[in-house]
Amino acid sequence: MQVEYDGKSYECAFEFALDVVSGKWKGLVLWHLSQGTLRYGELRKKIGNITQKMLTQTLRDMEKHQLISRKVYPVVPPKVEYTITEYGEKLIPIFEQMQSWGEEVGHAIGVVKACQKDS
Repeated sequence: MQVEYDGKSYECAFEFALDVVSGKWKGLVLWHLSQGTLRYGELRKKIGNITQKMLTQTLRDMEKHQLISRKVYPVVPPKVEYTITEYGEKLIPIFEQMQSWGEEVGHAIGVVKACQKDS
């Protein structure tokens, strides 16, 4: 039985989960926000080679799926902060396991180094 959500059809929960967290940037955004609230510029600096457009699209999609929350302060210039939500926090242990797997396998084939949360 298919379930409709946000204009898409899903056969199962795993398919839904993969869709919500897929993409190059979502995991990195959650990884950095797991260390605390960040402003847009801080987040972009930590992630590195992401374009402004892609970061904005990624953050909007993650907010829509309730992985992060966005707080706008009524000041000039605008101040916006992003915080990981309870749903987003639940993904962090999975990402930590992926980090361990990546270290083990990546080191074995000589292509990667460990990612630091607070880098």
